[in-house]
Amino acid sequence: MTTLTPLAKFTIPVSAQVIELQQLDYEGGGMSLLRTRIREKSRFTVFDIDPQSARQWGEALLRWASEQPDNQTPSQEPV
Repeated sequence: MTTLTPLAKFTIPVSAQVIELQQLDYEGGGMSLLRTRIREKSRFTVFDIDPQSARQWGEALLRWASEQPDNQTPSQEPV
C-alpha cells in the first residue's frame, strides 16, 4: 500500500492543464518520491521522480522563470 500526500495543485492558464504534485510513500519505507500528475481534458500523464531529479528539475524551472519578464508570470497559489 502507498500513501499519497497532496503538495500542490494548480491550473496552467494558457492550456487549462491541471498539475498536481504529491508525495508518494510506500508502506515498506524507503525513499519518498514526487508524483507529478498532469491532466489535460480526459488524458493523464503521471510520473514519479526521486529527490535529486526533483531538485534538478526545480532549479531548471526557477532559472528559466527568473529570466522571464515579470509581466508574463501569472500568480499561482499552491494547495
